[in-house]
Amino acid sequence: MTVLRDYAEAVGQPALGDEPTRYDEVVGPDGSLRPAWKGLAEVAVGLTRRELDRVHGEITRFLADDGVTYARPGEGVGPWRLDPVPLVIDAATWTRLEVGLAQRAELLNAVLADLYGEQQLLSEGIVPPAVVLGHGGFTRVVARASANDPRPLVLAATDLGRDAEGAWRVLADRAQAPSGIGYAMENRRVVSRVMPELYREAGLHRIEPYFWALRSALIQSAQGELADPRVVVLSPGTHSETAYDQSFIASQLGFPLVQGSDLVVRDGWVWAKRPGGLDRVDVILRRVDAAWSDPLELRGESQLGVAGLVEAVRRGRVRVVNGLGAGVLENPGLLPYLPAASEALLGEPLRLSAVPTWWCGEPHALDHVLDRLDSLVLRAIDGPADALADLSAAEKRERLLDEPHRYVGQESLPLSQSPTWSAGGTSPRPLTLRTFTLRYGSAYRPMVGGLATTAGDRPVSKDVWVLKAAPGDADQGLSEVMSMTNVRSSAVLVPRILEDMFWFGRYAERAEDLLRLVLAAHALAEDFRTRPRSTGGASLGVMMAAVQRLAGRWHDDLDEEFRSLVLDAGRSGSVAHAVAGLRDSLQGVRDQLSGDIWRAFGTTDRATAALVESPHSHQLAESAGRMLTGILSLQGVTASMIRDAGWHMIGAGRALERGVQLCHLLRGTTTVRRGIDVDREVLNAVLLSAESAVTHRRRYRGYVRPAGVLDLLLVDRDNPRSLAFSLAELRVHLAALPASTGSTRPERLLDDLVAELEAQEIAALVAIGGVGRPNLETFLDGYLVQLDRLGAAIAELHLASGPAPRPITAMTLVEEPV
Repeated sequence: MTVLRDYAEAVGQPALGDEPTRYDEVVGPDGSLRPAWKGLAEVAVGLTRRELDRVHGEITRFLADDGVTYARPGEGVGPWRLDPVPLVIDAATWTRLEVGLAQRAELLNAVLADLYGEQQLLSEGIVPPAVVLGHGGFTRVVARASANDPRPLVLAATDLGRDAEGAWRVLADRAQAPSGIGYAMENRRVVSRVMPELYREAGLHRIEPYFWALRSALIQSAQGELADPRVVVLSPGTHSETAYDQSFIASQLGFPLVQGSDLVVRDGWVWAKRPGGLDRVDVILRRVDAAWSDPLELRGESQLGVAGLVEAVRRGRVRVVNGLGAGVLENPGLLPYLPAASEALLGEPLRLSAVPTWWCGEPHALDHVLDRLDSLVLRAIDGPADALADLSAAEKRERLLDEPHRYVGQESLPLSQSPTWSAGGTSPRPLTLRTFTLRYGSAYRPMVGGLATTAGDRPVSKDVWVLKAAPGDADQGLSEVMSMTNVRSSAVLVPRILEDMFWFGRYAERAEDLLRLVLAAHALAEDFRTRPRSTGGASLGVMMAAVQRLAGRWHDDLDEEFRSLVLDAGRSGSVAHAVAGLRDSLQGVRDQLSGDIWRAFGTTDRATAALVESPHSHQLAESAGRMLTGILSLQGVTASMIRDAGWHMIGAGRALERGVQLCHLLRGTTTVRRGIDVDREVLNAVLLSAESAVTHRRRYRGYVRPAGVLDLLLVDRDNPRSLAFSLAELRVHLAALPASTGSTRPERLLDDLVAELEAQEIAALVAIGGVGRPNLETFLDGYLVQLDRLGAAIAELHLASGPAPRPITAMTLVEEPV
């Protein structure tokens, strides 16, 4: 039997024990497919377990290649999980839901404007003041009677669930910094690639037009008449649980992804830092909670926000989306009062009901909740939803009686269920649906689709397919998008972005050079590890010493040492450490780069997993080679980048690091004489490590001597792997950076390095003194010091953005003498 037939048969069995009756999203009470699935029956019913297992594997690989991550509460950053079976909603069902979502967003906007303006709801007792004033999301510093922003809510999200009869109920509103729209788009891109036949058969609404509308809405949000308003996406940083979602949105919309340290307030205006100046910011799509957005007027210990942002908002000189203080709408204590608020502010009944909720600040509601503690879900109005889940009934009662206004009781909704794939088949899992609503033009427009998530210990997301009523219907109901500025905007490259680009180049080169060196040493080990007294054995010792010069020595056993060099991210100088640094630097500039760049990590991650699973020695060379292929692919991606300051920073970092790695390699292998045969073997390994073996063979026809190797690797300007070539490349990149003048300290230091290299004579460098080459040793040691000094000078001139922010509450206060 096929998967859906198996599933239909399983859910058709009567529920056992106390299991609640759930509405099934695929199968009706009579065992037939729901209307939304009937049009897909021909393709969908034919899906076998083997086919879905293949699809699931491809989904996992595609998500890894795209670098899609999510940090679930209580867990570290991990892969995003996506189920192959979508949530499918027919057009008629969606139309009814869409009306309710649009009205709800309009109501929430009106409530938000009122709470921070006239406060009619509070003064007339429609909403108890303690519900609002006792909530941590109410931002008092922006509440004033003169507030006149009629549209503080631009983008809202609503979490929904179906009850046993299939009616949609509101579980929660998200207005602080609604997340998930980027994940919804990624889900659609992946599912459409792995199940193209089912996708084409469905006739569903595409999501892309909604992003066009979002971009237009943000531009239109700017205060006043601006020809080219500058919009930025304010992120708490790469360690945010939804960092991928933030960077995806910034990349798709074409807006810079910035952090608080990238912005500054001057004379009441918000500015983005750039090398040599400032660029004014007109609209901020905020993904930092309001409380952390301004250390001057809100939380003084915050290092995520912008000092003075509140004042800029009060003056109307920057538009924050959503407005500071929008988090008060996420208060579950508001839910019982929204029907009355709808009548008061909109003059119409609320169409979309919420899960039954009682605010315990009302005496009768408190009594109701206390009587039903065993059946209701108890939630704090401004804390995690499950904060009280582990308390006993007596402890919950004590909390309620101590501070009743801080809690609500809610009925537990028997969420609808949908087939969810796991190893061996599908099983019904309850799910919730997050929808998104955008103020577009003069009305609120829900996104046709959303982000579904299954409940349980290991939640999994689902793509949401809303079918069109007719094939000719416009996607998202948008026949055209409002006009947007066609003025060419200059890119915002703040010093932090340039710093990440610089280290992108350095870590990419470091990982590449280390992999080449490990591969060369491992090839010797495979042949000579059992013959330590042979020429090859002595050469192996030299190459391992060169490797350990960069990464230290951790293991006496060669196999364990090689595995550690490739796999141990905690070992400074290892390949894994360089790859981790590379990944971290790229996370901060994800919006600046092509999505293709993450496929390199998919390659390296799969190669790493293969090495972890295999104990065999030959697997190390196989995995290291595949990792090298992935790292090398980064050069192909960056070759297609626009030649702006960011691209030049990548090139500068790569050129500098190549010089450093080459000097370390030569210092560890060529400054000591070990006999003609050993030296020849070592020099061949050095040429392999420096990717110059073919060039040397063509030039010297296999005659390997130190002078020829040093000439090729140090002073040959035509060899891309030489020190001279790297310095020439570095000069080009430095000259193109905005802060360069031709006489800056990095340029002067580089001129000195070039002059010193040009003054060297290979014959003098290879001259023998005792058992070594003292001239070469002195030259390389001095050059490494100067390269390090050059790197510090580049960072100071091009990357520094001022002192790091200090928490205001942590500043030392000088007391007056008594």
